[in-house]
Amino acid sequence: MKLSVLFERIFARRWIAGPGLDDALAIVRRLNSRGISAQINYLGEAFREKSRVKESVDMYLRIINEIKNHRLKADVALKLSEIGLGVGVSFARENYSKIVNFALSRGIFVWIDMEEHELIDDTLSIYRSFIKNGNVGVCIQSYLKRSEADLQKIARLGGVIRLVKGAYSESTEISYKEPLRTSNYLKLMDYLFAYSKKFMVATHDTNMIDTALELNKKYKRKVTYAMLLGVRNKYAIELAKIERVSIYVPFGERWTKYAFRRLREASNLKLIIKSLIKEPVSKV
Repeated sequence: MKLSVLFERIFARRWIAGPGLDDALAIVRRLNSRGISAQINYLGEAFREKSRVKESVDMYLRIINEIKNHRLKADVALKLSEIGLGVGVSFARENYSKIVNFALSRGIFVWIDMEEHELIDDTLSIYRSFIKNGNVGVCIQSYLKRSEADLQKIARLGGVIRLVKGAYSESTEISYKEPLRTSNYLKLMDYLFAYSKKFMVATHDTNMIDTALELNKKYKRKVTYAMLLGVRNKYAIELAKIERVSIYVPFGERWTKYAFRRLREASNLKLIIKSLIKEPVSKV
C-alpha cells in the first residue's frame, strides 16, 4: 500500500469530511442534531491559476446556498490564497466581496482563515475593509509576535476574531515557541474578553476552555468554542450542552497540506494520537 493511501485512511478521513460538498453537509447535519454549529471549508490554497480560483469561488457560493436552503447552522471559512491572493490583492478583494455580499444576502457568516505570515498584511487589509458588513470574521494566530497588535486593532474596529495558536512553520524571529505560545494565547484571550463582545476561542486545551468559562462568568460575552473535526468530538458534544460550540469541517480533494499541518502541531501531537484511538471514525 502506498504511504499516501495509508495516511489518508488512517489520518485524513478522521479530520476531513470527504471529497465532496455532500460529505461535508452530512457531517454538518449530524453536528447540528447535537447542538453544534460548523465552519465549512473547501480545501485548497496558494492558487495562481484563475481557473482554480474560479472553481473555489463558485464552490463557496454553492456552499452558502446549501447552508441557506437546508437551514443549517454553519458558517463559511475560506483562505484568501484560494480565491485569488496569489494572483493579486485586488483580484482577491473582488472575489472576497462577491462571496461576502452573497453570504450577507442569505444571512451567512464568512470567516477568513489566516495563512503564512507573508500574507497577513494583505489579508488583514482586505478584512478590515469589510468589517462594516457585519457578517465577517478573521482568524488570529497567537504564536506570532505581531498578533497582539493585530488583534487589538481589529477589536477596536469591531471585528470578530477566531483565536487559534497557529499551525504554520514560522521562524523564532517572528513566532513564539512553547510555553510562550500558550501564555500569549491566554493573554490575547483575556483581551478579547475585556474588549470584544463576540469572538471564538478555538482550542482543544481543556485548561484554556475552563479559563474562558470562568472569565465569561464575569464578562458575559458571546463566546463560541471552536474545535477541529475528528480531534475532540466527544468533548465538543458534552460542551455543547452548556455552551456555543462550532466544529471546523473541511472537505475536498486537496487535503494533503491541511492534514500535514495538523501533524506538525507538536503541542497537539498527544491529542492527535488519542483522537486516532478514541474518536470514532464516523466523527460525530
